[in-house]
Amino acid sequence: MKLQNLRRGAGIATAAVAMSLTLAACGGEGDARESSGASNSGVSSPDESTAAAEGAGSQTFGDGCADVPTDGAGSFDGMVKDPVATAASNNPLLTTLVAAVTSVDGLADTLNGAEALTVFAPANSAFAEIPEKDLNGLVAGAKEQGQESPLYSILAHHVVGANNDKDAIVGEQDTLAGDTLTIAGDAESGMTVSDGTVTANVVCGNVPTANATVYVIDKVMTGVK
Repeated sequence: MKLQNLRRGAGIATAAVAMSLTLAACGGEGDARESSGASNSGVSSPDESTAAAEGAGSQTFGDGCADVPTDGAGSFDGMVKDPVATAASNNPLLTTLVAAVTSVDGLADTLNGAEALTVFAPANSAFAEIPEKDLNGLVAGAKEQGQESPLYSILAHHVVGANNDKDAIVGEQDTLAGDTLTIAGDAESGMTVSDGTVTANVVCGNVPTANATVYVIDKVMTGVK
């Protein structure tokens, strides 16, 4: 099953607004690429040796990273071993997002099976601002509508079809919903992602999984202009 570009008609836009006001009631969030680890002479550079010693979390950034478990499947070293949907399901900061993803039949498998992705993952605290009745309606509808549902459209709006680390992600990026996000800033000064309506802060960025890089954000974006 392929992730498809989604039509954003009036009906979807209206429901997407509801989603941006609703997803939190459900729950309540280094680069994935391997370092070569050696120079041409076969000797590891200081930076590479440090990253290897520190593990998968050595290149992550943001105050929210302190809330990621330090061991187990939901830790940085645990998440890097699993594809993105599975990795997110093990992280206690992303339980509401996982509930939304698994309500769309086949979406978790599609994300896990993708070769390379970047995922802007709203934390539980982002979803906590959303009215429960709106979320419940979107989730219930997604069970029947699948990839034609407004919920799928909103989730796809948070996914880029390339695995971009903290240096490659800055600028304009096309989403799997067929629109564009703008990422600004850096690991030192702070990073933001905007869909032109909502601007979210990256609270824990550059989180590696087996097939994706995850940026945990503090807002749910809708794609509605």
